[in-house]
Amino acid sequence: MEIDALDRLRIVLDPIGQVGVALALMLVMFSVALGLRVEDFSFLRTRPLLFAGGVVSQVVLLPLGTFLLILLMEPAASIALGMIVVACCPGGAVSNLLTYLSRGNVAASVALTATSSLLAAVLTPTSILLWSHAYEPTADLLQTLDVSPTIFLAQTTFLLAVPLVLGMVVAAKAPDVAARIRKRTTVLGVSVLVGVIVYGIAYFFPVLWPAVPLLGTVVVIHNAVAFGIGALAGRALSRQPPTRRALTFEIGIQNSGLALVILLSQLKGLGGAAAIAAVWGVWHLIAGGLLALFFRQFVGDKSLASETGY
Repeated sequence: MEIDALDRLRIVLDPIGQVGVALALMLVMFSVALGLRVEDFSFLRTRPLLFAGGVVSQVVLLPLGTFLLILLMEPAASIALGMIVVACCPGGAVSNLLTYLSRGNVAASVALTATSSLLAAVLTPTSILLWSHAYEPTADLLQTLDVSPTIFLAQTTFLLAVPLVLGMVVAAKAPDVAARIRKRTTVLGVSVLVGVIVYGIAYFFPVLWPAVPLLGTVVVIHNAVAFGIGALAGRALSRQPPTRRALTFEIGIQNSGLALVILLSQLKGLGGAAAIAAVWGVWHLIAGGLLALFFRQFVGDKSLASETGY
């Protein structure tokens, strides 16, 4: 498959499909907000340096490292855009699970996930615009798509912020109700996302299959850089191995499902970018699982996964 073909490929959804993807995005963010608790942010007060360093690593260093990697690899514009969108998304619950399995500091992981999810309403669309316009090929590609920065910022912020605010209000005012409906909204939102992914893969499989080696190589290298940034941040911010593991997973694991929805609903369904997000979603589970197994089996420290020391 020619590289330029990835930039021309589009995953086109009808109006009903576009509405469904937008609703799925809002459901996922609403579910995230239902699980946010005030105590999740408690170590902002007890360990502000660790908190700030973890957030900066997530929202600044990872996109910056991604941008430098793009300059080095010079991928097709749509692939570069996919890398940028993934890097600008918050972490997800998978990072909390892998931290637990690796005997990491779950409290730190949950706090960082909650914070990055909360900040995503503003920082994710802003970061996507900033870094995509910093790289000339992706800036040119967005111009050909007639993507208005103002409209993109407003729509994406709305889709992320409204369900976050509503979910947090429900969680604060009616925690019992939040606990009951969270599982259902999560399942429904994820089901719609999975349906979109399966449809896209099935429909465009003949076109995307020849590009799998290229896409896989880019994702493996990009994910390794993300884990590396997380490991370096952990080493710089903490002397505790469990907390270092939490930072490694928090920055190495990104919410690729959110990235895919943003690409489909707000960025014209660019095939190469959407393929990067989909491949990342599969690979980071494999790489993260292997890394968690390594930490659990071969690293000498056997601290409990629920440890709260930083």
